Amino acid sequence: MENSLALGRKLIDTELDTGLLNLIINPIVKNFYDYWAKNEAKSGTLKQINITLDTGKQLILNSNTEHSFNKAIEENFPKYFKNDQTSRMGNSRHKNFAKFKQNAKKTFKSYLKQLVKLLGVADDVENYGDLCRLAFNSKEVAEENLMRQLEFTEKGIKIVEEDPSILKVPIGRKIIVKALRKGFELTRKEFIQALNDTYNQK
Repeated sequence: MENSLALGRKLIDTELDTGLLNLIINPIVKNFYDYWAKNEAKSGTLKQINITLDTGKQLILNSNTEHSFNKAIEENFPKYFKNDQTSRMGNSRHKNFAKFKQNAKKTFKSYLKQLVKLLGVADDVENYGDLCRLAFNSKEVAEENLMRQLEFTEKGIKIVEEDPSILKVPIGRKIIVKALRKGFELTRKEFIQALNDTYNQK
């Protein structure tokens, strides 16, 4: 999370080239991003992580059946979405907001499926790489899960790219959208490299 926010700030800087309006626009966009990163993004992301972990823990403790999984999604998604940045930064009256929400629900469901596998590992492990190799017993399975998550993320970004007016931001929407896209492409490469490193150690 910290790395992603730092990368976002760097990318915002690289996209800020507004010509004669630089002196006015740059500080506004930077201050908005800094405020959002410090307050909205951190608190919301940490709450989402805890909601997902608590939900996964309950599923493991109370037998993870298809019925209990679906029930857990319905009970916990509203809390998850309330803290999601698509909910916090998106205009709920926008024509594409329903797509935002649907994509976030699919993301939560996918996160939870992967988390249950990780929490279900009974063997002792020394690090996250060991845990992943036990939860997802082949590189192909892990890669399939990663690609699914990246697909949901990209869908969310495409919704914003198609119509940036969905964002509840006062200024600099185009800059934020460009930074989102660049950040996603860089992060995708990092995740794929990390996956390769994890399974090449096997």
